[in-house]
Amino acid sequence: MKERILTIRHGLLFLLAFCCSGINTAQETVKIKRINNPVEFNGIPDEDTWKQLSSFTLTMHRPDFGSRPSQESDIRIGYDDQFLWIGASLFMNDPSKIFAVSKKRDQELFDYDAFGVLLDTYNDNENGLAFLTTPTGLRTDYTISNDASGGGFGPGGPSFMNSSWNTFWDVKTSRDQKGWYVEMRIPFSSLKFKTENDIATMGLIIIRNISSNNETATWPAIDPRYGFMATNKPSLAGTIEIEGARPTKPVYVSPYLLAGFSRDWSLNEEGTAYVKDDNPKYDAGIDIKYNINSNLTLDLTGNTDFAQVEADDQQINLTRYSLFFPEKRKFFQERSSLFDFRLGGFSDNLFYSRRIGIAYGNPIRIYGGARLTGRLGKWDFGLLDMQTAEYEDSPSENFGVLRMRRQVINPNSFAGGIFTSRIGMDGSQNFAYGFDGIFRLFGDDYFSVKWAQSYDSKTDNNMASLDPSFILLDWERRSEKGFAYRLNYTYSGLEFNPGIGFVRMGGIQGFNGQLMYGWIPGEKSKLFNYNVNVRGSRYLRLSDGKLESMRISPGFEVNTKNGIRGEISMDIQEEGVLYGFNLSENIMIHPGNYSFTGADIRFGTSEARRVSLRGDANIGQFYDGRRIGFRAEPNLNLSASLNLSLSYEFNAIRFPERATNNSLDIHSVNLKALYMLSTKLSASLLVQYVNTEDDLITNFRLRYNPREGNDFYIVYNDYRGINRLNSIPELPGFFNKTIMVKYIHTFIF
Repeated sequence: MKERILTIRHGLLFLLAFCCSGINTAQETVKIKRINNPVEFNGIPDEDTWKQLSSFTLTMHRPDFGSRPSQESDIRIGYDDQFLWIGASLFMNDPSKIFAVSKKRDQELFDYDAFGVLLDTYNDNENGLAFLTTPTGLRTDYTISNDASGGGFGPGGPSFMNSSWNTFWDVKTSRDQKGWYVEMRIPFSSLKFKTENDIATMGLIIIRNISSNNETATWPAIDPRYGFMATNKPSLAGTIEIEGARPTKPVYVSPYLLAGFSRDWSLNEEGTAYVKDDNPKYDAGIDIKYNINSNLTLDLTGNTDFAQVEADDQQINLTRYSLFFPEKRKFFQERSSLFDFRLGGFSDNLFYSRRIGIAYGNPIRIYGGARLTGRLGKWDFGLLDMQTAEYEDSPSENFGVLRMRRQVINPNSFAGGIFTSRIGMDGSQNFAYGFDGIFRLFGDDYFSVKWAQSYDSKTDNNMASLDPSFILLDWERRSEKGFAYRLNYTYSGLEFNPGIGFVRMGGIQGFNGQLMYGWIPGEKSKLFNYNVNVRGSRYLRLSDGKLESMRISPGFEVNTKNGIRGEISMDIQEEGVLYGFNLSENIMIHPGNYSFTGADIRFGTSEARRVSLRGDANIGQFYDGRRIGFRAEPNLNLSASLNLSLSYEFNAIRFPERATNNSLDIHSVNLKALYMLSTKLSASLLVQYVNTEDDLITNFRLRYNPREGNDFYIVYNDYRGINRLNSIPELPGFFNKTIMVKYIHTFIF
């Protein structure tokens, strides 16, 4: 054991010796000018005041990097005592080609005609706040963490991108025969930043999408070698300086009122019939936000309401590991990336906020809590504390998180630590703590290290051993042009159990990584980029030293300049199943060792069309059987007000050597409809069905959002089974129906 610890320690010290060679590519600095005359906020930046401000020239990012954009743009940025102002005249040779088919808040805009900015407000080359719009005047905002790198993609999107974050800002747009126009105003009170000598230094990326040409143009010029999210990487931003920016210190007081009614049908104690239970609900609570200064914010909450106005998408689980669902609750969105302590992959984290206020899939009342976030000196700082009520066999609990990190060695390197606590009023205790660092070694090479331990009062932890410990070492080259790689070592101890964390696969150690070589062929090719790659992983169980999981996946990816994306790969797998697990009520994967192969195809078309499509297909062996499956997701942009999308997934699994229970067909349907009367009023419908669970779930939501901080919702949820007559006792017409009315009003003092 001691030899293993010394080996890890010596290797780590050797790698850190390279960190001083990290470099930071210098970007041009622009001094933003003060606006001295009033600006009429009407979506038409035509006053003389705009012409006196700093202008920015765009460079084509894609499809032909470095070229002059196909359409002209006139972009100006200035500021006054309250706002950062951004004005853009976005000309089009043929305005009929402008693609503007949504008014949805937080619409993904990768393929749409769009304009916006990303601000690295602390100029730390890692975190950013994005503000974007389209010709319809919608608002999309999100946060970026970890320099838009690593973690992979999951059901909520990229792990480093939080689209559930919303803040206070305004935008207005207009159109004419020459193109479309934007005026944005972002309050300084919504931007956390630090000044030195009365000057705020920030990173800035300006983005314009031109859908008719599948084109993106940026300031500054951004090389596409850094991947699909390159235009969201704070480390590639230009630099701006704002002198004398002094944000106000508003206090946001947001009380809510909620009224609703639910009817449930559940089995009686004898299991002979379903009985009805009616539950009216009335509630009220309050959230308070106070900007202590330009970079420190205090949030307080009382009788917090976490009623889900957005439903989780159902997922099919064909593995023996837990599913991950992203956090959608508003209170946890502010600077959520600060509390991240990722344990590798998309989902694993020492802090997973959905552990608070949710047990066994049911909401638990939260009496209240507080959160303090911002920057203290050179340290990013986050403190969270919340108290929940007792629920069935779960005691009242207190949850706490403390997170600190800072820039070290060079502008792209960070180190920090975290501490979490979960204390039950029954005397149970769980603590976890860890230290992490990410270091830019040279060029595009980064080295990451994480070490964590957990303590649980219900387990006889030996803190001097590796049993309650977690170790991660990761070296990667962040590039999609030329040779790139990633090598990761993970150790997750048998007793590592963070009480507010999410660990998908514990009690293992092993490696995973990727080798890739990519090409960006240039202006004369119809291809934007393509690569060949090999991904692989191998994990052993700590309990017996035997194989837990192994996968090798050679593949080929391609992206064309007209927006078509495709990937094909082969999977060679070995799985060591220690404990059997169920795929359905009657189909089980039994303990044993399995070797099998398969092939996967993934594809997608540009979403800047009335009809777009994405999906995947797979075929091959599956444990002791075989599997054929596919998923198709057509999307119809019928108008700027109406959007329809359908997701259908089918899996046919056969076990020919089994005498009984040898086949399984899984059908999953997900239908979404969105009608947007305006950017402030919308109605959405979500219908989900999975045949193996016989669950038909319907969610309808009407939202009126006259301004940020004021929301009125009417939500209807319906949960029922389909095969009523095949059940004994016969199923009721529905298991649950809920209607809820909720109003939030924000007072600003």
